[in-house]
Amino acid sequence: VPGSGLYVGGWICQKTTPLILDTPGLGLNLGGFCLDEADGTDFDQLHPQISPLLQVMPWPAFQDMTDHDLRAIYQDPTRFRSRIDMKRYRFGQGEYQYFAYPLPDPIAALRAQLYQQLVTIAREWMTALKLPTEFPENHAQFLESCRAAGQTRPTPLLLRYQPGDFNCLHQDLYGAIFFPFQVVICLSDPRTEFTGGEFLLVEQQPRAQSVGRVVPLEQGDAAVITTRYRPAQGSRGFYRTNIKHGVSTILSGERYTLGIIFHDAA
Repeated sequence: VPGSGLYVGGWICQKTTPLILDTPGLGLNLGGFCLDEADGTDFDQLHPQISPLLQVMPWPAFQDMTDHDLRAIYQDPTRFRSRIDMKRYRFGQGEYQYFAYPLPDPIAALRAQLYQQLVTIAREWMTALKLPTEFPENHAQFLESCRAAGQTRPTPLLLRYQPGDFNCLHQDLYGAIFFPFQVVICLSDPRTEFTGGEFLLVEQQPRAQSVGRVVPLEQGDAAVITTRYRPAQGSRGFYRTNIKHGVSTILSGERYTLGIIFHDAA
């Protein structure tokens, strides 16, 4: 239930949007959330499996830059390395732009901060799946491993949706190296700026029907989701379930989204 901090169907819905920019809002701040995640305070008591989605608000990193400032950046072509027309590539309808290096300072800080908070959980997920867990302690070192593999193009992006636009279910994989989490931040107000445009997650379960979920995001809310798959508990231990994400059709207005992807692209 957004705003309540309750687990719903195994999905963490912890609304922590700050009431003012430098004050935590309802529930946990990012550091407190990840501390609980690391020591199992709420993780084990409220949900025995590893959750497929973690929702937090990375409130400390924005500082003096607001969501409106981020949207204004969209109009400045010097900030971006490429613009994608989603319809042209059959990705959906709408458009997005990948930031160029150097990233705007608040986005670079947010990317580095979130990586450091999530890297321990990422290792735990990979250990549960018996996969390599070679994620360095800090994001700069992780980007070095991306560069060594030929992945040098930045992947944080801004997306803009207008009436009739949508985003097909997909995964953001840009090469052999990828971080198992990414962050989606809603920059528009669903009460006053757009209708429709729900954030969608579909989990593909082995030998079973896929499960779809709608994740309601308010302006400033962030969803930390898996990039590719998550560990699910089975009778013989953990197994992989693939997860894709997308956005339903915008019915009216305009919706902006900031995407933080931690690996770079080939």
